[in-house]
Amino acid sequence: MIINKLQVVHRLCAEGIVAVIRAEDSEQAIKIAEACLRGGISSLEITFTIPRAHQVIEALSNHFSPGEVTIGAGTVLDPETARIAILSGAQFIVSPYVNTDTIQLCNRYGIPCMPGAMTVKEAIEGMEAGADIIKLFPGETYGPSMIRSLKGPLPQINLMPTGGVNLETITDWLEAGAVAVGVGGSLISSAKQGDYATITEKSRQLVEKVKTFHGVYSR
Repeated sequence: MIINKLQVVHRLCAEGIVAVIRAEDSEQAIKIAEACLRGGISSLEITFTIPRAHQVIEALSNHFSPGEVTIGAGTVLDPETARIAILSGAQFIVSPYVNTDTIQLCNRYGIPCMPGAMTVKEAIEGMEAGADIIKLFPGETYGPSMIRSLKGPLPQINLMPTGGVNLETITDWLEAGAVAVGVGGSLISSAKQGDYATITEKSRQLVEKVKTFHGVYSR
């Protein structure tokens, strides 16, 4: 089953949550991914801070079909890393900053790219380079009001905050205009104690929050 770029972007926006997975090793990363999936989060960002992250992406891509799980790569700092991730099975690429070479490579391969930005200038640079979604990062620095501020001069922009998103704030981010949110530390922190059940339960609650939001605003 081949998933094209537009389908991936549509799925990310429809599901509304991307689990940002950081881990001490590949085994822990896979356990976190499985816990998120059990809770209903099927968009997973495997960060390249994980040792041998490309092998985690490859293992998950081989185990699940593209229709079941949307697997991406995060903390991608350059086009070389992006290409490794794509060849390993990544369906989207996330970067903490705007790197036009990385965006260009992703567009060459038909893969959605989400560079990080904090200012209007950075956001426009990412959009002009061909980014599909701008990652508002770090989100906790300004909070949901930053999305409203950016969408004032840029109503057409697609924003996904990462950082500062949790069960208490997720609805605020969505109401502010985020097309999706990236959830990391607040979701997966219990993995350090080997507690994956809590990750599954938090995932379930986050998914319910998004479903409720979409249900209210689709009426």
